[in-house]
Amino acid sequence: MSKNIKKLPREGMNKILIRGTNWIGDAIMTLPAVASIRATYPKAHIAMLAKPWVADIYQLFSGMDEIIVYESKFDNPAGVFKLAQRLREKKFDLAILMQNAIEAAIIALAARIQLRAGYDSDGRGLLLTNRVKRTEEIKKVHQTDYYLEMVKALGCVSVGREMHMETKINLSTAKNVLGKFVPEETGKTIIGIAPGATYGPAKKWFPERFAEVADNLNEKFSARIIVMGGKSDRETAREVQKLAKAKLIDLAGKTTLQEAVFLISQCQLFISNDSGLMHIAGSLNIPTVAIFGSTNPTTTAPVGSRSVIVRHEVPCSPCLKKSCPKDFRCMKMISVEDVLHVAEKLLSNRRDNKQ
Repeated sequence: MSKNIKKLPREGMNKILIRGTNWIGDAIMTLPAVASIRATYPKAHIAMLAKPWVADIYQLFSGMDEIIVYESKFDNPAGVFKLAQRLREKKFDLAILMQNAIEAAIIALAARIQLRAGYDSDGRGLLLTNRVKRTEEIKKVHQTDYYLEMVKALGCVSVGREMHMETKINLSTAKNVLGKFVPEETGKTIIGIAPGATYGPAKKWFPERFAEVADNLNEKFSARIIVMGGKSDRETAREVQKLAKAKLIDLAGKTTLQEAVFLISQCQLFISNDSGLMHIAGSLNIPTVAIFGSTNPTTTAPVGSRSVIVRHEVPCSPCLKKSCPKDFRCMKMISVEDVLHVAEKLLSNRRDNKQ
C-alpha cells in the first residue's frame, strides 16, 4: 500500500493540524493513528480540529496540545472560509486529514497549509500534496487499521492498535461522577445499557428486549442499571425505562460526553447497539455486549479483549442502511436469551477473576 506514496518529512514540521472525524465511534478508532502521529513528531505542537460533540474524546485520550472546535457557525460556505482564515493565522506546517470529506481538504488548502495529507477520497486527491490511495481492500479492514494504515503509508512510525484508554481515566474523578449520578450505590454491580444509535433505527435492538435483559440482570446480580445515550436517544431510553419492572436510572441526554466516559469506566458490564458509547466501553476494556444488525463488525467491532459481538448471520446483513427496507430480521433473530447468555458469562468471568 505504501508504494509510490510521497512520505511526509520528519524535519520542519513544528505545527501540525489533524482534522478529526465527526462521530464518537470513529474518533475512538482514530486514536492509535493519532498516537502514531504524536510518536513521529514528539516535539511538534499538534492541534486537533474536531466537532464539539467529539472534542472530549480527543481532549481526554489523544494528548493534543490544542483542541480547535469546529463550531456550528462554520457549517456554511462563508463559515468554512472564516475557519480557514483562523487556521491560517496559526501557520500550520502540515495538515493530516482523518476525515474523508473533500471539505477537510478545502479548509486546509484555504488555510494555506503547505502540506496536506490523507486518503484520496471524495474526489479531493488533487487538493492533497501527500495522498494515500483508498483501495477497495482498505475499505474492508477494521476502521482502527484503516486509519493506522493511512499514517503508516505517509511515513509515520508504527504503533500498536491497542488503546489502553482505561489507564488514562482518573479514578477519583470517575468515582465522583458516578456518585453524582448514581448516589449511595457503592459496591453494587453497575451495568450500563445504550439502547439508542445515532445513524438510524436499523442499528437499534428493541426497547422491550433491552428492558427484559435489564430486569433479568437486576434480579440475578442485584445490579443498578443506568440507561445512557445522547439527547437524540431520550425517547428510546424513556421507553426502556417505562417497560422495565426494575428501577432504571435514565441518564440519556443528561450527561456530557466526558461524564459519560467516566460513568462507563465504572461499569462492570455494558450492553449496547453499534454506537459511539459501545466504542468507548470497548476501548476502556469494559466487558461489553455489542449488538450488531445492519452494520459490519469486521470494520466497526468494539476493540478490547472483553467485547463480545451478538449477531445472527442473515443474507441481507450488513446492509449499512439507516432503515430496514425488509423485515428487520437481523435484529428480530437476536433474542433476549442470546444477550443474557453473553452478559451473564461476562459478569461471571469478571467475578471469577476477582476471586
